[in-house]
Amino acid sequence: MGMLWGAKLWEERYVRRMWPDEFAFLLDDAEEVDLHIPPVAHEDGSPGKTISRKALKVRISQQDFEKIWPLAEARYRLNGRFAGKAITLIANNPHYQKWHPSDGGSVESVSDSGQKYTTPYVIVHFLLDDVREPVEV
Repeated sequence: MGMLWGAKLWEERYVRRMWPDEFAFLLDDAEEVDLHIPPVAHEDGSPGKTISRKALKVRISQQDFEKIWPLAEARYRLNGRFAGKAITLIANNPHYQKWHPSDGGSVESVSDSGQKYTTPYVIVHFLLDDVREPVEV
């Protein structure tokens, strides 16, 4: 009984974790892209194969990136336009170094009080996986 409860708790906590609603807007302008991971030679010296992964590419403010940083490298299910999908923010996994967060430029603006300010942006990639559940007939 304890084992079953533990497995269910693990599934709810780690497998079915949902992307926080407060950050849903960050994916509004997400672009679906393919990441082509270069082949790595096997231990026996034989060549590996290029791996292709679906991903979302998003330009977000540095401030928003700092808020979602703690969510990096964990898998989250999505609602809305990406329902049935899950994302994982690529942050420091060496296999995806080419897609680590990078400079997204900045935008100069003027506040309502007339003060000039700069908003720095970051380009981030999320691995995108299909997680649709099979339906029993």
